Amino acid sequence: MAAFLITDVRIFDGQTVIDRGSVLVSGGRVTKVSSAPVEFNGAIISKPGHTLLPGFIDAHIHIDFGNESGLAQGLRFGVTTQCDLGNAPFQIEKLRDLVKDGDCSDLKAAMQSATAEGGWPAPLLKKHGIELPPNGNALKTQEQGHEFARDQIRDGADYIKVLHESGTAFGMELPKLPTVVERAIIDEAHRSGLTVVAHAFTLEDTLEVLSLGVDGTAHAPFDKPPTSELIEAFQKNGAFCNPTLAVIGSNTEEGRKMQERYAHDPRVQDLLVEGGRDRMCQCLAMTNSNDGSLRNAVDTVKRLKEAGIDIICGTDSTGLALGTAYGLSLHQELELYVKECGFSPIEALRSTTSVPAKRFNFSDRGWIREGMRADLVLVEGDPTHDISHTLDLRGAWINGELCSYYKDQA
Repeated sequence: MAAFLITDVRIFDGQTVIDRGSVLVSGGRVTKVSSAPVEFNGAIISKPGHTLLPGFIDAHIHIDFGNESGLAQGLRFGVTTQCDLGNAPFQIEKLRDLVKDGDCSDLKAAMQSATAEGGWPAPLLKKHGIELPPNGNALKTQEQGHEFARDQIRDGADYIKVLHESGTAFGMELPKLPTVVERAIIDEAHRSGLTVVAHAFTLEDTLEVLSLGVDGTAHAPFDKPPTSELIEAFQKNGAFCNPTLAVIGSNTEEGRKMQERYAHDPRVQDLLVEGGRDRMCQCLAMTNSNDGSLRNAVDTVKRLKEAGIDIICGTDSTGLALGTAYGLSLHQELELYVKECGFSPIEALRSTTSVPAKRFNFSDRGWIREGMRADLVLVEGDPTHDISHTLDLRGAWINGELCSYYKDQA
């Protein structure tokens, strides 16, 4: 890994802004961050009028079969870490091999998600013609919960995912895991120092799973407006929320116009895989207006932010989720935070850099600091004042290696 210096740039370090500074990279790590000139005898990248940021973290994706190119696409959009929140172990092994080959996002994974027999995501898979075989190891007892968590940890899980979905936001009635099983999974994960994230789309489901002690939620509830009880439940746990507003907008079809705008943005056309633009213009459409709304989710995020709850940026991008695209949906999510939820651009940028790194215990990324991985994004303009500049991408480095797409640009 060749050393290089990026200089004459604005630096957002994950928390604050240096108006003009330099970052020295060597051996895949940041070795110096300075607001003063840095002497260096090597490759120098001088970019006045540009901003250097920590690589973006998408805290909620699923790289399903046939969509492995999502790792490379994510990097082209500046997403240097993608967090898979539920997948088959053999698929994660395959993806980790791709990461070793380079030129793609790094991958963090929950391995398998804990769910009830016939529970979520079975309806989503069925919508796409995928029928899951009967589960011979259904989770029913406390000991099975402990064993499930130990299995994921043994297979290399970076965190644990629990699915707690009644289906009412989709006009369904779905089975959920017994409480005793969920508590066992949470306790076992915490004993190993791992974060536990829970899927729940409804207000009632979210309250239930927060009462069990999870560390965060993988969605904002959207079936009902937020309540004081909900805010207090997040505060009691010190839990974070990963809202996934973009995919909720696809579920309710309220996000269609925004999806189409992003899909046809001239800045993204060369970054999407074939068919990506058309998929971005479609909607999941699994929820009608009587069962939920994007406005409910937006209002929830606003209330949580006002209460000091950590919001982390994740998109739930997957090949099965129409209206999403690896990498691109993260930029849409950031815009929603700023324009709909009362975030400043800097607060939105923290939600995809330092805040998820802190909440998932990723100690080597999320900031531009000495000793950190050189996962970096270079954009033209100033996204700390105008969040739309995150898409004016001019470079993305993963562990100090420049994404091949930007070889002639950075």
